[in-house]
Amino acid sequence: MPLIGMGELLSATILGLVQGITEFLPISSTGHLIIARELLGLQVEYGLAFDAFLHLATALAVLIYFWKDWRRLFFSALSYVQGKGIETKEKVLILALIAGTIPAAVIGFFSESRIEEYFRNVEFVAYALIAGSVLFLIAEWVGKQNEGLSIKKGWWIGFFQALALIPGMSRAGSTIAGGLLFGLSREEAARFAFLLSMPIILGVGGIKGFELFGGGAFSHSLFPILVSAVSAFVAGILSIHFLLKYLRTHTLGIFIVYRVALAIAIFIFI
Repeated sequence: MPLIGMGELLSATILGLVQGITEFLPISSTGHLIIARELLGLQVEYGLAFDAFLHLATALAVLIYFWKDWRRLFFSALSYVQGKGIETKEKVLILALIAGTIPAAVIGFFSESRIEEYFRNVEFVAYALIAGSVLFLIAEWVGKQNEGLSIKKGWWIGFFQALALIPGMSRAGSTIAGGLLFGLSREEAARFAFLLSMPIILGVGGIKGFELFGGGAFSHSLFPILVSAVSAFVAGILSIHFLLKYLRTHTLGIFIVYRVALAIAIFIFI
């Protein structure tokens, strides 16, 4: 059922804040949206489509926060297409982003409907939270964190981003873990993860936004959707800034502990 009554805007704001905060922390935004609805009784029509539209707001957060990077990459790519000179580092980053986007796009296209049908429940989120924690531990132990980015690494890191299709795994966390496993520093892995996330989030959010429009959501719940999107955007900006700063001097350890604790709480109380 759609958001209704006196709690309509509050529900929209809560969902937006949950999305914005957890999208860029390695704790799973989709998983937390499922948990928030379960705990607080928040229900919205168009389930996955509404979530994806919140992702569109967080994609805008990535665009704004990394505006200088995107602007530089755009003109570097334009220069490259025109046959002009381009720095090797810029060329590698552009091609790595393109290569890394392909796996998640293809896997998501063929598996999204099945994931929505079978995996969007709180119990599965708990298992995925634990599985993601194990992945983070392995990445911290094995990663050399001094080898730098390459096009081939970008491609393989893209497969880790595809793990975000599983509620509870986390797009940021899985991609950062992939970056660590392939030799990136924590901050470099996080920055690449955020840049890599935008094409997928933007694409999915745009498609699902049209679904919301076609399904009549905007005619019935336009203002709550906009409130939720603004909340997600603002929280997303703050979340990106926090994580980039945090990973300069810290490991993923605190997020591992949080994920395991949350999974245990789910098993006990939900």
